[in-house]
Amino acid sequence: MLNFISFGSGSCGNCYYIFADEFGILIDVGIGIRKLKKYFIDYGLSWSNVKYILVTHDHADHVKAVGLVSNTYGIPVYATEKVHEGICRNYCVRKKIEPANVRLLSVGEKLRLGDFCITPFHVPHDSLENVGFKIVYGDRTLCLMTDVGHLTDELGRMVGEAEYLVIEANYDEEMLWAGVYPDYLKKRVSGGNGHLSNKQCAQAIVDNATKKLRRVWLCHLSQENNHPELARKTVELELKRAGDGRFDTVDIDVLRRNVPSSIYEIR
Repeated sequence: MLNFISFGSGSCGNCYYIFADEFGILIDVGIGIRKLKKYFIDYGLSWSNVKYILVTHDHADHVKAVGLVSNTYGIPVYATEKVHEGICRNYCVRKKIEPANVRLLSVGEKLRLGDFCITPFHVPHDSLENVGFKIVYGDRTLCLMTDVGHLTDELGRMVGEAEYLVIEANYDEEMLWAGVYPDYLKKRVSGGNGHLSNKQCAQAIVDNATKKLRRVWLCHLSQENNHPELARKTVELELKRAGDGRFDTVDIDVLRRNVPSSIYEIR
């Protein structure tokens, strides 16, 4: 049985966990170790089952606790060379990853971790480098892409290959432009290396997803410029408007910023 949990998704901290039997992989560690320890106890999870950590990019909300967690439990951390460089530079990462736990991955190259086949792909964002992950376990495929500045052809292909999709729906366009952010920040968020809006997220799915898509998790919602139900309804409406039957049985879930999700079974 393959399972997926979000421990937090947003600018306050991001961390996801995908696991099967006694083998699990954390994706990003932007949540403090005390919270994660509590969540593991609450869910009846064991740290001994966490075999690897994958990192998307070097921004603090994705990596601030990665060194402490890796060093405490002896967990290897896979990231691109540039992402590892960014982690070393990031002053928010007080405990750096011990050299013995540093592992390199390359965009486009498949990586076998236990029964998981991981393929990193490029995601445009204003970090040193940002990647998403295509994760294949048996005959199931999950794709995760967060902090998406704009949709590329490569990202479109990943959406098309996904049965289970974690994709950013960061902001509502009207809320952003009517909100309190200064103009430079509004332009950064909505620019080509910023974040994906609810409508852009929906359009990415409509334009690229196939009938094999079964579930979508909307991630990295803005606290100031979005709302969970608004994001869900925006995406659901656009999928319904497609009118071609591809999305009749697709479940849409919203991953909360500060509240862990339930344990989702990926069948």
